[in-house]
Amino acid sequence: MVTKLEKAAPKIFKALAEQPIRTHSDLQILFREKNKAWELPVTLSFNKFIQFAIEHGKLQRHRLEFPHRPATRYSWGDVPLESIIQSIHPKGYFSHYTAMQHHDLTEQIPKTIYFNIEQKLTGGGTEPSQTAMDRAFKGKCRVSKNSVNVGERTIRILNGRNTGEMGVITIADDNPFEKRVTNIERTLIDITVRPVYSGGVFQVAEAFVAAASEVSIERITTYLRRLNFTYPYHQSIGYYMDRSGKFSHSQLDAIRELGLEHDFYLDYGMKKTKYVEKWRLHVPQGF
Repeated sequence: MVTKLEKAAPKIFKALAEQPIRTHSDLQILFREKNKAWELPVTLSFNKFIQFAIEHGKLQRHRLEFPHRPATRYSWGDVPLESIIQSIHPKGYFSHYTAMQHHDLTEQIPKTIYFNIEQKLTGGGTEPSQTAMDRAFKGKCRVSKNSVNVGERTIRILNGRNTGEMGVITIADDNPFEKRVTNIERTLIDITVRPVYSGGVFQVAEAFVAAASEVSIERITTYLRRLNFTYPYHQSIGYYMDRSGKFSHSQLDAIRELGLEHDFYLDYGMKKTKYVEKWRLHVPQGF
């Protein structure tokens, strides 16, 4: 004998297929709104409704057990992992190593996916003393611990400074799914600031080589001025550009015009370094 739930299954599955990714709340609303129209059993609970759609339909549950703000999403059939991640926050975006991979700035296949959700408050712009800068970069870089493993991949949520989503673009690799990612210029800035999220300084250096023919130096300098970093990351950017041998003198001069007022560091916690006087920059020995 066919039950009421089995009889309603085609309508249920059709409705679920109309929106490939949903939150728990989305499904609760759908269940309440369509309960009578689908003539579902009065005794049917929401949890049993979900279980039926999983066991007899194509509904999949994705639990992302982040230490901070875990999330659950439901998809109708298989969907790309990055689409599930994008659904966590509509204004979040993929950055650092993940953006490098999207823009073909690395030949590596990163196992960690970086997703940036900007903080509400803005920061930066203060003038650091040389002593404070020396002390800060002798230590280790702070790394976000808000991560979760999904199969062989790790998803790491970053809470970067508020940039007004500067340089973030929307792409549609797998219709109907859209995702947001930093453009090439913003990506180069981000990976310079945080090599730890980008495969390390050697991978960052390779990214500058790969990006040379496409990057807009005018856009980079505009972004840097608007970001108004506390630390002179433009010196590191100029060094990477210079080291690549792919940028013109005029392009390098555009970066130098931002100033060379401090001795700076290519990365945190470097044990042995050499000093590049041209950019007033300490870099790893042998780099």
